Amino acid sequence: MVKKYPPIHHKVKHMIHGADYNPDQWMRTPEVWDEDMRLMKLAHSNSMSVGIFAWAALEPEEGRFEFGWLDEIMEKLYKNNAYVILATPTGARPAWMSAKYPEVLRVQANRRRNLHGTRHNHCYTSPVYREKTRIINTKLAERYGNHPSLVLWHVSNEYGGECHCELCQEAFRNWLREKYDDDLDKLNHAWWTAFWSHTYTDWSQIESPAPHGEFLVHGHNLDWKRFVTHQTLDFFKHEIATLKEITPDIPVTTNFMGTYPGLDYWKLAPHMDVVSWDSYPMWHSKDNWEVGCSTAFLHDINRSLKGGKPFMLMESTPSATNWQPVAKLKRPGMHVLSSIQAVAHGSDSVQYFQWRKSRGSSEKFHGAVVDHVGNENTRVFRDVADVGKILEKLDDVVGTTVRPEVAVIYDWENRWAIDDAQGPRREKKDYQLTCERHYKAFWKRGIPVDVINMDCDFSRYKLLIAPMLYMVRPGVAERMEKFVESGGTLIVTYWSGIVDENDLCFLGGFPGPLRKVTGIRSEEIDALYDEDYNYAVFDKDNPLKLEKEYKTVELCDLIHAETAKVLATYKEDFYAGRPALTVNEFGKGKCYYIAFRSGDDFLSDFYGRLIEDLDIQRVLDIDLPEGVTAQKRSDGDNDFIFVMNFAGDQRTVDLGDEELTDMIDGGQVKGEITLPAYGLRILKRPVR
Repeated sequence: MVKKYPPIHHKVKHMIHGADYNPDQWMRTPEVWDEDMRLMKLAHSNSMSVGIFAWAALEPEEGRFEFGWLDEIMEKLYKNNAYVILATPTGARPAWMSAKYPEVLRVQANRRRNLHGTRHNHCYTSPVYREKTRIINTKLAERYGNHPSLVLWHVSNEYGGECHCELCQEAFRNWLREKYDDDLDKLNHAWWTAFWSHTYTDWSQIESPAPHGEFLVHGHNLDWKRFVTHQTLDFFKHEIATLKEITPDIPVTTNFMGTYPGLDYWKLAPHMDVVSWDSYPMWHSKDNWEVGCSTAFLHDINRSLKGGKPFMLMESTPSATNWQPVAKLKRPGMHVLSSIQAVAHGSDSVQYFQWRKSRGSSEKFHGAVVDHVGNENTRVFRDVADVGKILEKLDDVVGTTVRPEVAVIYDWENRWAIDDAQGPRREKKDYQLTCERHYKAFWKRGIPVDVINMDCDFSRYKLLIAPMLYMVRPGVAERMEKFVESGGTLIVTYWSGIVDENDLCFLGGFPGPLRKVTGIRSEEIDALYDEDYNYAVFDKDNPLKLEKEYKTVELCDLIHAETAKVLATYKEDFYAGRPALTVNEFGKGKCYYIAFRSGDDFLSDFYGRLIEDLDIQRVLDIDLPEGVTAQKRSDGDNDFIFVMNFAGDQRTVDLGDEELTDMIDGGQVKGEITLPAYGLRILKRPVR
């Protein structure tokens, strides 16, 4: 098992600290470029992402390339000891291309072709767009592939969206023909098209979902989303083919967007050398420890996408966004805390959108390191410099990771199917929020967690949590059974084991293929109105030693215990006395079934007992005050511990007699430490 990964590129000896840099917007005032170099040093920045959306500046007319400005920028950055993350400019095409080749523009679901404009308004299937992409990427790779400052290719930017043009319709049909072995009967069965007499008799009859056509066949919708991921990945592989051929030693990435529902990132990640993502939490919109927990969940997805390999924080804002409902500023301390949080969860970089605020257009008020005033005399600039100073002390952390004992399953296809299901509630199905609530019980105790999908290896964990696993793909239940038989502990909840990979309901009783390992049968599920609730009441002398009554809300599964033992029952309504929580001993392990949706109180108490029973290790073997969490990374010899206070006031943490080294000031630390509001400490200790 890898204890420490190599850096992103062999030239990269430090944590990467930088921003999206758009010098092409300032070609009329090149003196700004020299000022940027001066300011980068003051901000303790060592990297810039260059060329994102710069296609019009690189190829102002078809076949006429202008690289002089980029040559100059690359040299300036090199002479100022900065790494360059060079982008392919394909996230937005130049106007001449849209005018001459309208087929490159996307067609919406209503079958109307877009006009030129915005970003990602291009068809991934278009041969013209693919050829133009190949040409510009080849030019960039040939010209800059051996440049001493280049360490990474930033491919396009935030892939997303879909196209419904005739080229994409034909590609969709071809994809379906391959998936279903050129057998329409197989497709009709998988989509259950006999319902409403929707049976297809020729492949040409199939189109993508449309608001004025077919949009209620769940298998159809699911396959379209899979196709969109497939086509996006196919285009990504087309983009990187030239880069890999010409610059095989330069790694590639493209920046993800958290749990963006339009793409299944588990399909894209294997084709990237390093995962990167763009993090924009709404700090100060509610309790910051709640926002911190949700953000940590996303960081852990990105670390888990490549099995624990460090990821990159490619974009974040040093102050406010311009696109969130309220552009609230980060309060003092929050920028450093939120930046280092990414490092704590496995990032080897902290980068921003953007370096210098645009003077015009839609993002001129988006946060940046350099404000419109154009100098270093701002609070935000000082905050950024503070992050840079801390990162310079963390060379030993580069390449390190964490091996959690706990995993939560968050699966994109499962989310697609749940969101499309017409029941048991139209609103507040809340798949992601439910996963985050289970995750929170560990985050607040300072216990690392992987966030994986249902196809990942389960064997490395002690505890596997599968909230709302509505869809169960082939082989998953069998691997879960093997996990439990071998001594693992599995948690399954309400609304699990309902449909197969085609969104067809399992026959013979829910939770379908999970029925054996859970030891229960689900007969009905009661969806409660928002004002309704029930209670789960624990049996006396239950092995979890839980005694309180816990409120149940929104969804209550009505189950029968078959081989499972009942630990808690419902208190009220017609299903009073029916099982609400069960445990099934299966081989050497156990499977718990939580039949109800609860508040955080139950999940905290329930997982608190399991943490003790399973001897799951906390980063610090102490009870942390509310709002404070601890995360760690390790190189096999040393643990690097990040103690972070997301509360808006001071917190005290008692480290006990253990002596640790402060990685920022080099001093020795033990006993009580005080964390100011949004404060943190980074500590080092030998691996225990």
